[in-house]
Amino acid sequence: MSEGSGRSVTAVSDHHHGDHDCPRSTIPSFKVEEVLLKEDVLAKARELAGLIAASEEVRIFREAERKVQNHTEVQDLIRQIKKKQKEIVGFEYFKNDQMVRKIEGEIAELEQKLNRYPVVQEFKQTQDDINQLLQLVVGVIRDTVSEQIAVDGGTPPAPATCSD
Repeated sequence: MSEGSGRSVTAVSDHHHGDHDCPRSTIPSFKVEEVLLKEDVLAKARELAGLIAASEEVRIFREAERKVQNHTEVQDLIRQIKKKQKEIVGFEYFKNDQMVRKIEGEIAELEQKLNRYPVVQEFKQTQDDINQLLQLVVGVIRDTVSEQIAVDGGTPPAPATCSD
């Protein structure tokens, strides 16, 4: 953290490593102000989540999802696939590999039919778009935090034992 951040780390001398005490330790203790900083970070994360939820990508996804949910033929195929998946579980339990393979083939055919519907293709594309957006956000956060740690010159982690 920067010097002007108001954060302070105090030494704690009453922690233990199993059967012995460390004479002086550098385990940080946090003040109320520091806990509030964590709450600020969480509040910003919630704000970011709200921005993502209000994004054009999510709006398009919800519309595609609505179309899929309201498409009778697509919903029928989804029900058939789910029924077949349950059948597979039963045949796997009874170790009937021949029936498992047969039903897996039937599921593959149903999925091919399902994937031919433009509303399904659109829905899958919107899922991919949201996943890409989320991966981008995670990457920006990861890279920015890594840069800040490198710039601040970070401190090495506290030793695991007193002799380290």
